[in-house]
This record gives sequence, C-alpha cells and structure tokens, in this order.
Amino acid sequence: MCLMENFWSTLKIELVYRNSWRARDEAEKAIFSYIDGWYNTRRIQKDLGWRSPDEYEAAWHTHQTQQDEATIVQPEPTGAR
Repeated sequence: MCLMENFWSTLKIELVYRNSWRARDEAEKAIFSYIDGWYNTRRIQKDLGWRSPDEYEAAWHTHQTQQDEATIVQPEPTGAR
C-alpha cells in the first residue's frame, strides 16, 4: 500500500467513520482541520534548505513576483511622426 492510501485510510478511520455531519460544509471543514493539524507547516526540512514549508513557499512566491516584475517590458517611446 502506498503512503497516500495509508493516509486516506487513517483519515477515514480516525475522522470519517467516527463522526456524522449535517451538511457537506461541516464535513469539509472537519477534514480540512484534520489534514491541517496532521501536516506540520513549521517543521524544518533538509530538502527545503533547512526551512519550514511555509517559509519555503513564501520565498518561492517572492522570487516569482520579483521575476515577473523584472520581465515586464516597457514600450519604447516612438519617434515623432
């Protein structure tokens, strides 16, 4: 069994099969909270340059924004016609 199958199995056993919800929104919020609590966004990771996932993602977005701004080409003024 692969890692994702194990994750979904655990989520179902620990959350879905033990609860019932009145509306789909309630179920979605509960599942999101479970996943968000399970995934540690503050844990330092070697593959991310010893940064947390949140720090790495913020740096990536900053880099992308700077690249986008650097590639914006301003039109050259045209000569008098």
